Amino acid sequence: MIATQDLVLSNYFRERIVLGINNLPLKGAVLLAPTHRARWDGLMLTMAAGRRVTGRDCRFMVTGTEMKGLQGWFLQRLGCFPVDQLRPSLTSLRFAVDLMVDRQQLVVFPEGRINRSEKPIRLKQGLSRLTQLADGKGVDVQVVPVGLGYSEIKPKPFSKAAICFEEPMSVAGNGKEAVKLFNSELALRMHSAEQAALKAVGREKKAP
Repeated sequence: MIATQDLVLSNYFRERIVLGINNLPLKGAVLLAPTHRARWDGLMLTMAAGRRVTGRDCRFMVTGTEMKGLQGWFLQRLGCFPVDQLRPSLTSLRFAVDLMVDRQQLVVFPEGRINRSEKPIRLKQGLSRLTQLADGKGVDVQVVPVGLGYSEIKPKPFSKAAICFEEPMSVAGNGKEAVKLFNSELALRMHSAEQAALKAVGREKKAP
């Protein structure tokens, strides 16, 4: 944390803004669902919702390709673990569910990859599936929509960064229809959070 928060992050951005911090649960299983706009997103999440703030770490589910080489070594020490988006293994899913059963804080980027376009948010099915699997274990997962915004599309040194937490939500019911409704509402709330973050840094995104 000294290297990432006190040195890298604080020296790269001239201002780091946190909005909606009261919406971040401090107890129980939490699944953070952030927009994904830059490689800085993980460090921003760790700053705003990590051990220094909530008393627990952010455990990131990332793609297998991101866990290779020097970057993989670094990400592993930040609490990341890999998953194949196209064919997620039972081991990866079980590990993620076990984290929630253990009432920890899991981070899943529902869009699946960095998206810098102005197109509407499109979510993968993995996050909803995880919450349903956890629900089957008797765990009430609090899903927190998160929006990240930067004063530049590709963040530059001494630019501004902001993160916004929306009120927690949960999947109501099982089946495809429940997932569809949940993802639709989650996408809207992620957009709302991102809009607030972008406004805070002087940049706004078009309505979906």
